[in-house]
Amino acid sequence: MTPLELPGAKLQPWVLQFCHGYDGPFLDCARQYAALFKGTPYKVCTVYLTGAPSSEVERGSASDEVIFLDYSSAQVRGLKLGAIRDFRRIAASRDFALCIAHRFKPIYVALLGSTLPVIGVHHAFGDYKRGSRQLFANFFRKRLMLLGVSNAVRDDMRACLPDWPAERIETLYNRIDVEAVQSEQVSRELAREHLALPQDAWVVGNVGRLHPDKDQATLIRGFAQALPRLPAGSLLVIMGNGRLESDLKALALELGVSKSVRFLGQVPNGRRYFKAFDVFALPSDHEPFGMVLLEAMAAGVPVLATDCGGAPEVVGEPEALFALGDDMTLASRLSAASSAELKRVENGVKACFTDKGGHARFWSLPGVVNLMPSGKP
Repeated sequence: MTPLELPGAKLQPWVLQFCHGYDGPFLDCARQYAALFKGTPYKVCTVYLTGAPSSEVERGSASDEVIFLDYSSAQVRGLKLGAIRDFRRIAASRDFALCIAHRFKPIYVALLGSTLPVIGVHHAFGDYKRGSRQLFANFFRKRLMLLGVSNAVRDDMRACLPDWPAERIETLYNRIDVEAVQSEQVSRELAREHLALPQDAWVVGNVGRLHPDKDQATLIRGFAQALPRLPAGSLLVIMGNGRLESDLKALALELGVSKSVRFLGQVPNGRRYFKAFDVFALPSDHEPFGMVLLEAMAAGVPVLATDCGGAPEVVGEPEALFALGDDMTLASRLSAASSAELKRVENGVKACFTDKGGHARFWSLPGVVNLMPSGKP
């Protein structure tokens, strides 16, 4: 869809959301931020810098208007002059109160392509480690506020921008629509049938790219150590693909557990089948947040995660954490989980990780209120 000059469009207050793309978790990120304006006078226009037009993405964006600029990754390297011109034209087409931009490139384009106040949302560590980015952020600091998806990401940005007031670099957690996620999730029996898993096995689940950052090697080592203490026929099930697949399969073979480790590859709509798991383990290296943990919690599945990055903020329970690369402690955690009464609590997601909780948090942030032309809605 292209921006239209509608009668009265200049009179309707709008929010412009600018996303790098909609791959992976970023479509739901767009939905989350559009939901912040539900029940307010503001309409939301979501713009995707990269990615072809898609009716499915339009629906998933939960926005009043969706625009696809359809740039390739190569086209948004360097100065991004074409994207800046396009953004300037879009910003002039509505009475936009502010822009919410996800990741650094959209923040860069939004600040150079408009005079709007910008809330920059950061989903990763290290975005302001480079001196050039620090200079850029400091130049535009009067109309820029930064949000991290966890306190860990927030603190990383505060360390890089030490002169910024605390209220201009804050946390707004990633969130899920719990009811919508749960409505998609199928029963334990159907999930196991779909994934071709035995109905009576005790199953450890993991979902993620087969990449060093996700550290499935530690998970396989921990599972191998725990296996003699786990129920007979226990399985480790890994959803996802990536360049480490052959290495991880070789590791499972080396440790003598290849028959107990299932590599399922990329499973479309994988979160639908999380009830197939008896416990979910995330051994990632400094995960900025860990959205997959919320999806497992929504399924009522106990979770284990590394004690680094944003994961401890999501998990909250010290006994569910283990140090990065600590396969021995992970093995102990798996053994304890298999012998304990599993706490499968429906809707076991903390309020701060829900749309309702996120809405309340967003509109209570002084930095947000100060950026909005009329304060709170």
